[in-house]
Amino acid sequence: MEGVTPFPPEFAARYRAKGYWGDRPLGEVMREWMRTHGERLAICHPVRRTYAELDRRAERLARHLLALGIGPRSSVVVHLPNVPEFVELYLALQYLGAIPLMTLPAHREHEIAHYVDFIDADAYAVPASFGSFDFLAFARKIRAGASRPPLVLVAGEAPGDEGFVSLTELAEREPDLPPSALAGLDIDPDDPCVFQLSGGTTGIPKVIPRSHNDYAYNSHLIGSLNDIRPDDVLLVAAPIGHNFPLASPGVQAFFEWGASIALVTTPRPAEALAVIEACRVTHLEVVPAMIIAWLNYERLSDHDRTSVRVINSGGQKYQRETKLQTEAAFPNAKVQEVFGMAEGLLMIARLDDPAEVRHETAGRPICPDDEVYLVDELGERVSEGEIGELICRGPYTLRGYFKAPEVNARAFSPDGFYLSGDLLRMHPSGNYIVEGRKKDLVNRGGEKISAEEVEDMLLAHTAVKMVSCVPMPDPLLGERMCAYVVPRGEPPTLEQLTAHLSSRGLARFKHPERLELVEEFPLSPFGKVQKNVLAARIAAAVAEQSLSRA
Repeated sequence: MEGVTPFPPEFAARYRAKGYWGDRPLGEVMREWMRTHGERLAICHPVRRTYAELDRRAERLARHLLALGIGPRSSVVVHLPNVPEFVELYLALQYLGAIPLMTLPAHREHEIAHYVDFIDADAYAVPASFGSFDFLAFARKIRAGASRPPLVLVAGEAPGDEGFVSLTELAEREPDLPPSALAGLDIDPDDPCVFQLSGGTTGIPKVIPRSHNDYAYNSHLIGSLNDIRPDDVLLVAAPIGHNFPLASPGVQAFFEWGASIALVTTPRPAEALAVIEACRVTHLEVVPAMIIAWLNYERLSDHDRTSVRVINSGGQKYQRETKLQTEAAFPNAKVQEVFGMAEGLLMIARLDDPAEVRHETAGRPICPDDEVYLVDELGERVSEGEIGELICRGPYTLRGYFKAPEVNARAFSPDGFYLSGDLLRMHPSGNYIVEGRKKDLVNRGGEKISAEEVEDMLLAHTAVKMVSCVPMPDPLLGERMCAYVVPRGEPPTLEQLTAHLSSRGLARFKHPERLELVEEFPLSPFGKVQKNVLAARIAAAVAEQSLSRA
């Protein structure tokens, strides 16, 4: 497919020979799950759908879409919250061999207009209503500005505009095309089955093509390490289109095992904890900011949390202190950190790892053919225990971003290793510890300080609820560290925090040299702390103070 960097033939042959790739379209694989699990419950909230019902609705929707011109290699920008129509549309597109591009509900014109044109979208899916934002008016604007106006697929009631159709209504009525129309579709398992978005903090995120072969394997393997049982329930509170809740292990793995999912459109503690209790949720997939909000919810003790058995954390480092607090709040659960990327590679702490290893590390790769190295700035491998940049390749890690040759020349080595920008070190157990990003370092006079190392220690202070450390400009040293803190109770002073760090043996040059107290952090749509925003704030404050002294 044009714009997609294929796996080299010798690697593809190896992955097939080892059974990693099944050479089946993901839709065929998922349809098999639907039929195998039949009358088991697939969705338990906010509606109840058995696997058989879900399959019928998705199959009807697929035939309607085929009649509307959506088929193999058609592209669809999906801009939906965590609603049942998302799941039905995703299945229908996989049955068709069409390619959904997963955006987030919080994306707006800057991102959506770009993606509609960038992938030459055949369709664009939106909710009829969600929150206070007028998605239908927005869709009209996107459609009018597109170089090729896409068909608008509406979750809910569609307006009477030309080019708008209701996903909900299509899934409920029998189409003119017979079921046999889907059987003859030519779907290449090496084609993309989904376009994910990169997790970059600057510019418009890059488009990640994930193939049918690698995405099915991705979910199957990490699901096998997640203790999923047929009667289990996954709470989907993060945006469902993101790689973590969709496929790592996410919805796909829970469907493979015949378990259920509960969808919530907000991760706010009151709503999420109520669903955990009502649906007897067993598995959580969270980002640290989400779980910290739950832990600090004043009515946490009002909700029964005893059903939760596994808590997966991803997106950012889950500090040891927070893991301990989480397991205290969810007494029957084990925290199982996931380090991964929409680009492919997944690491996960094993549930049978010793507690201290689970609490200290982000796990290890899931596949024997995940090639993982830590390298220095010259590309040389670092010694065991030293911090280095993660580079990787393997059977489910991409070989290039979509239609981005210039980016690919920088992001991949000549022999196909993805240069992640993540800084890790190996733990004596063989697991890995995340030390931040190459850009998440404070370069204090040539001494490079890991922000996450300092954050982890500060979280152990009783007056610190949340913390984010960022660089601030300094005329002498280049950068110093500023700690943004959301306090718990009486706000701490900088002196109290540095005394705490000294008591834990942290080198003095690593201590933050400025404290900013805030009520909350700016968060990305997926719940990651936007450190770039915090760094810009402190840079502006430092510049203003310099001017006032001049």
